[in-house]
Amino acid sequence: MAQKTAAFYTLGCKLNQYDTQALMELFRERGYTIVDFPQRADVYVINTCTVTGTGEKKSRQAINRAVRSNEEAIVVVTGCYAQTSPGEVAGIDGVDLVIGTQDRARIVDLVEDIALMHGPKVVVGDIFQAREFEELPVKEFTGRARAVVKIQEGCNQFCTYCKIPYARGPSRSRSMAAVIDEVRRLADQGFKEIVLTGIHLGFYGRDLEPPVSLAQVLRELHRIEGLARIRLGSIDAPEIDDELIGVLRDYPKACPHLHIPLQAGHNEVLKRMRRPYTVEEYRQVVAKVRENIADVSITTDVIVGFPGETDDQFEAALRFVEEMAFSRLHVFRYSPRRGTPAARFPNQVPVAVKNERSRRMIQLGRELSRAFHQNLVGSRVEVLWEEGGINGQDDLWQGHTANYVMVKARRGGGSPGDMETVFVTGADEEGIWGTVVEQLNGENAEQQAIGPREEV
Repeated sequence: MAQKTAAFYTLGCKLNQYDTQALMELFRERGYTIVDFPQRADVYVINTCTVTGTGEKKSRQAINRAVRSNEEAIVVVTGCYAQTSPGEVAGIDGVDLVIGTQDRARIVDLVEDIALMHGPKVVVGDIFQAREFEELPVKEFTGRARAVVKIQEGCNQFCTYCKIPYARGPSRSRSMAAVIDEVRRLADQGFKEIVLTGIHLGFYGRDLEPPVSLAQVLRELHRIEGLARIRLGSIDAPEIDDELIGVLRDYPKACPHLHIPLQAGHNEVLKRMRRPYTVEEYRQVVAKVRENIADVSITTDVIVGFPGETDDQFEAALRFVEEMAFSRLHVFRYSPRRGTPAARFPNQVPVAVKNERSRRMIQLGRELSRAFHQNLVGSRVEVLWEEGGINGQDDLWQGHTANYVMVKARRGGGSPGDMETVFVTGADEEGIWGTVVEQLNGENAEQQAIGPREEV
């Protein structure tokens, strides 16, 4: 009997990437071989995104590619787009199974039922009735120096522009014991860095009995031998309290990096977005973080062209972003999402205006990144190497510092997951580069420094 095969395609965020890894393991446990997408496979699983219209468009394109790759295959569509628009997804020619963001532990049984029943089938429940974190633990990551661990699901925020609460449901937290078990297992496999992620990470533990804080999780994970770094995913400013700041300051394994979404740099826009802070409150949090945590980097998200955003409000946002001196900026042009309040707001901003605002904000982000990186020239940084053979050069490697700056340097050998010290000789908006000066196991391994990035 021929080996059964399955291929996966993931769109969107780190949570989707984690979920896909968990689904792959479910198929492996049932005897499937995982092949690259879009190689010919018996089953295709497309894990979709609905955050933007582009995400939905790319999801449909991936579905159509799967159907074309093998018309006899079973095509499964899961994730956020499947949850929010199951009828639309089921109407795409060639789709056999639609499963949302719950009940995915049953995915292999559902696929094999489809093989017998010749579908299509829609398994999408009322996500607002979800009350428990669905355990889909990842037992093994392959080919990576860091591993992502999902500890929280869902969102209670209901920002006016966002479909995620409709796709993921209310906030649910993973038990502390399950988090510790998974991180310990990954550390035993050799992973040096763990990234804790969730839809609304700062809400972690509020629904547990007794309640648990994110700072408590960090303290417990800090005890795990072999683990060198614990990094937090995105966290909103109101959830960054003194307890969390203290852990990031005092526990060496906690990475001095926070991704704090801003979304808008003007209070009227933030209010229309239904964001839970003002620019003044955001500024206070950033100031306290920088006062307490050495070498911290702060990255952020900004949406431009939100309905009703005036030229003056956008100019104020530019000034505020420049004042905050972020190390990296992710810029999104507002995209109306069907079913959200903001899609019905008056004074929608013309596409040409959104494009120009995006261009200017991205350019500012590049300037801020370059300035942050330039301040590291002449210093020594500890790097977790992630990948070699960059730009086709076997000895050129890249990795990240604890405060999430990308580093490139030449190495005489080694593997992903190695940690070394690099003397920084240059910088641009993408990151820094330099010379390996010391391997952390004590052996000297000084290598030739690389030149400016455009010469690499």
